[in-house]
Amino acid sequence: MQALKAKLSCIVLLALAALCSSACGGSWASSPPAAPPPALPPAAPLTADGATDRAIRFLEDRVKRDPEDFGAYNKLAAYYLERLRETGNTEYLNLTFRAARSSLESVPAERNSGGLAALTQAKFASHEFAAARDHALQLRELEPGKSYPYQMLGDALLELGDYDGATAAFQSMERLGGSSVNTETRLARLALLRGAIRVAQQRYSKAIALALNLPVPPRETVAWCRWQLGETAFAGGDYETAEQHYRDALVTFPVYYNALASLGRVRAARGDLQGAIEHYEQVVRRLPDPSFVAALGDLYKLAGREKEAATQYQLVEQTARLSKLNGELYNRQLALFYADHDMKAEEAFRQVVSEYEVRRDIYGADAVAWTALKAGKIREAQVAIKEALRLGTPDAKLFYHAGMIARAAGDELAARDYLQRALTLNPQFDPLQALIARKALEG
Repeated sequence: MQALKAKLSCIVLLALAALCSSACGGSWASSPPAAPPPALPPAAPLTADGATDRAIRFLEDRVKRDPEDFGAYNKLAAYYLERLRETGNTEYLNLTFRAARSSLESVPAERNSGGLAALTQAKFASHEFAAARDHALQLRELEPGKSYPYQMLGDALLELGDYDGATAAFQSMERLGGSSVNTETRLARLALLRGAIRVAQQRYSKAIALALNLPVPPRETVAWCRWQLGETAFAGGDYETAEQHYRDALVTFPVYYNALASLGRVRAARGDLQGAIEHYEQVVRRLPDPSFVAALGDLYKLAGREKEAATQYQLVEQTARLSKLNGELYNRQLALFYADHDMKAEEAFRQVVSEYEVRRDIYGADAVAWTALKAGKIREAQVAIKEALRLGTPDAKLFYHAGMIARAAGDELAARDYLQRALTLNPQFDPLQALIARKALEG
């Protein structure tokens, strides 16, 4: 029982991290750490000991016997979020909502900051970013001396495109909480969006070291950080290093779906089409996320397996529209899928414009630009891509989209410059779209 209590305490604290974040920042975000981070520890397995499953069963039984036990609901929500991060299975998100709402029905938010924190995280994970921001602001009033409300606030503001507000929130988070896994990963994202690649790599390495020093090292967190190092290397066209980081993530967490998918992508970039297909087939069997399904369809298409590609493309739409929650989670992914494959251009444009009214981040602007181009709205595309590029983020897809928009507008010099930048930075940024970029540049 003592081990279970220790595990509960550790997980509740860890679950205060938001599931994902996108970010920007100024000089504060991209400045290097005061001291050099520790060397990246070698990859090693972090096995699950079954304590999480036992704790979930224990807590589920407890709330059945005592439906007013708001503390048990809060701990359950933390475990469900852990499972969501590990598996990507959105059923755990529904369970998190249920636990958080049951907690707040028992004891209101004014006396139950744990229940409000769980609801904030659930809202964030379901892409209800405005609601997550509002709840985080309420948490900040309830817990003014704690760092985690600022973390949640910063995460939500980043997704909403309020980069100055997010930067200020993370500054407060760092001031109140010091260096931690959560702080370092957010500073890494801020650095990436400003193009400070080396700083981002240092931050992720430091986050790994901090996570491994916790009493119960969280394997998903360690695997996620290693995966992020791989994503950073891939974005810069360093495929060999990227693949090593992905494999290290899978040493830590053998069935980690993000690393499995990215390993498939990097195998395609390195010319191993069959190996790429096998990895994507493996991950899609576990988690039919629309982005993974679409990528598998593209690989089938490149392999000349047109019928199988068409099946995957149909599955993209079916999965994205399976439920209201899926519609909210995959709205942008589906619109970009349509634009990439020259399908339903007007519908895709309407989808992202509606989302961008609230979620005004740079990748939302990029989605508006790309779908506008495919819908023949060149002026709208030019305005939106300028917004997408405003942070100077080094992303081959952003440059590719900018190049194709300039080409459609008749600006051949700008088109050539952007397409060359995309292909120089990351020659195989996407199996199909990189081919189109090269043909456009040659033309």
